[in-house]
Amino acid sequence: MIQAVVDNVCWQMSLDRKTTALKQLQGHMWRAAFTAGRMKAEFFADVVPAVRKWREAGMKVYIYSSGSAEAQKLLFGHSTEGDILELVDGHFDTKIGRKVESESYRKIADSIGCSTNSILFLTDVTREASAAEEADVHVAVVVRPGNDLFPLFA
Repeated sequence: MIQAVVDNVCWQMSLDRKTTALKQLQGHMWRAAFTAGRMKAEFFADVVPAVRKWREAGMKVYIYSSGSAEAQKLLFGHSTEGDILELVDGHFDTKIGRKVESESYRKIADSIGCSTNSILFLTDVTREASAAEEADVHVAVVVRPGNDLFPLFA
């Protein structure tokens, strides 16, 4: 039975599944590794300074990830930059909806008390960008080495 569970988890990960249960399991594994000091999250060099600048300008910053909210908090709480959780106003995950569904972005806007057209969503996934735009959210596609878009812009 244990091997069947392990095989299923490995299969889901190989397909980059975004299921809530898988992301929660990964979050539990990360918690053990982060709290033991075995892992630290790394961000691209421009991320933390940009977020600090946005916060200083009075902007709110929320994370919407297919990773669980718990995993997001672990990443920001145990980074190579130290504990930077204070830079994030809230966390959203697949419990709010799938990132490729426009209704998810409407739910987030309702949850934080603003209109969708006052949100800027940063993503490197074009299907997510399309869903957000469909909900009248402003979108910026982020191009980074290693994501699917990089070869298109290299």
